[in-house]
Amino acid sequence: MITRDEILTRIDEWLQPDNFQDYCPNGLQVEGRAEVRTIVSGVTASKALIDAAIDAGADMILVHHGYFWKGEDARVRGMKRERLKLLLDHDINLVAYHLPLDDHPEFGNNRQLADVLGLRNPRPLAGLVWQGELEQPLGASHFAEWIAEKLNRTPLWVGEGKDEIKRVGWCTGAAQGFIDQALEAGLDAYISGEISEPTTHTARECGIHYFAAGHHATERYGVQALGAALAKEFGLMHRFIDCDNPV
Repeated sequence: MITRDEILTRIDEWLQPDNFQDYCPNGLQVEGRAEVRTIVSGVTASKALIDAAIDAGADMILVHHGYFWKGEDARVRGMKRERLKLLLDHDINLVAYHLPLDDHPEFGNNRQLADVLGLRNPRPLAGLVWQGELEQPLGASHFAEWIAEKLNRTPLWVGEGKDEIKRVGWCTGAAQGFIDQALEAGLDAYISGEISEPTTHTARECGIHYFAAGHHATERYGVQALGAALAKEFGLMHRFIDCDNPV
């Protein structure tokens, strides 16, 4: 039988969360039963994911977006109460890793997104931003179609860059503000999950193609890779449950 603490120790060895200044606590956020047979992973610890995990007989829920974010209301009421009550009533562990999961060179969201999109030679550029190359140059409209096919989500494409895209930068989630790093590196395109109003003007005026491919859609892959690695390491059952989110 594998214990919760054995799993947490191994994840911490892999992701090194103490090396990050994050916006939420990484690791165990809600304590459940000590022994773990089944892990359910998902992007966000929503009520929909908890309900699905209960139906799947999960002992542990592994997510990228957990609870207790800096600046949020600390009171346990409403939506927060209902989520916590479900976890506690069913004795399920909630485990969340945010920036450490974005950054990891094997399991990280950025590394996994590169594999999904077929970006060659993926490597860190600066901070959390990564860079790589397309196998063959593509026009911006064809690259948008490629992203849509691979992520099953039509990206928002803005900007006025080169006729063909070869060198690409990316950072999953709400990383639109890092477009400046892609510009400084002279990249042809930049991908993140979300877009903000100023991003459009930056892309148009500075000559780069920008693709907002969905916060949820770009961050589905890190928890899947981590959950699969834990299943292999400890002989556990693992299931990824995708509670879709249009953002």
